[in-house]
Amino acid sequence: MNKAFLKTPLGSAILEGDASGISKFILTDEEGSSTPTPAPEFTEAIEQLEEYFAGQRKEFNLKLNPQGTEFQKKVWQALLNIPYGRTASYMELSKEIGDPLAIRAVAAANGKNPLWILIPCHRVIGSDGSLTGYAGGLWRKKWLLEHEQQEKQQSLFP
Repeated sequence: MNKAFLKTPLGSAILEGDASGISKFILTDEEGSSTPTPAPEFTEAIEQLEEYFAGQRKEFNLKLNPQGTEFQKKVWQALLNIPYGRTASYMELSKEIGDPLAIRAVAAANGKNPLWILIPCHRVIGSDGSLTGYAGGLWRKKWLLEHEQQEKQQSLFP
């Protein structure tokens, strides 16, 4: 398993993976520098993440290999269906996977997502529209959702 480190507007990020795909992408508060020469399997991921943070990419096209239970993988697959700039509630997500009573299990699986941003768990909110937990901290979730707003509010005055 190889690792690479990347600086982002949300702090340092850690990428892990191998030829089978990216298995982990998390943000951390730890200070770190970018990996000067990342392993080849990270080149495309780093490029796409940089484009995302620059506002030039709305979807990722990467080989992902998250490790989890079949249920978790089912939830993570459903997360990929939430479009850029949109949100869904845990209830909507549980209906999406065909089990409307699995709201808590869906929330737990969402919290175990090892591929933050790449599998957009930050797009899941409470049924009342509230920002609910995010492993990276609510301030990061808020930043990501604001970053993904399709139409930025324009100023009334030039």
